Amino acid sequence: MDTTTRTTTTADAPKRPSAARTRLIDSATRLFYEEGIHAVGVDRIIDEAAVTRATLYKQFGGKENLVLAYLRNEDGMLRAMFADAGAEVTDPAQLVDAVIEGIATDIRLRHTRGCPFINAAAEYPDAEGAVRRLIDEHREWFRSTLQAVAEQAGLDEPADVAASLVLLRDAALVGGYLDGEDRVAPAFARTARSVVDAHRPR
Repeated sequence: MDTTTRTTTTADAPKRPSAARTRLIDSATRLFYEEGIHAVGVDRIIDEAAVTRATLYKQFGGKENLVLAYLRNEDGMLRAMFADAGAEVTDPAQLVDAVIEGIATDIRLRHTRGCPFINAAAEYPDAEGAVRRLIDEHREWFRSTLQAVAEQAGLDEPADVAASLVLLRDAALVGGYLDGEDRVAPAFARTARSVVDAHRPR
């Protein structure tokens, strides 16, 4: 057995976050999304997570880093959704449908108060700040991933397909909050599929 390889693998294994860090992120995710970032103070998060102020500052150094952790958590969950869809569906054409259905399900069941990234952007107008840079990175990843899915499915003008789907998702997340997800989610799926059908090769 190659003990060098075994030792390196063990040393490089990612560390699991502490229970306190996980509780802080979970509490911040719920409170920031439901009530707004600036409306929720550090003390509220500390109480919700059942940790001390010292623990929060040890883990994150301050509220802005906790905000970034919250948004990275949201980003990670969306990336995991895409990864799961890609693992379950091997036909590229079916993957497009799976992504659309996944977004519609997200609108109905999870993000019922708008897009967390759009909401955060409204509270952080500085385009050069760390929060907005993270949001930009997330949106670029989302757009490029949709474009790759469209390309793999053989759709015409995949960049246009991706841009349209991003726009539709943005509108649907806001519309779901204002008009109800039961009305908006089916409309999103119907409109998104019409965009895809319009770009299928003739």
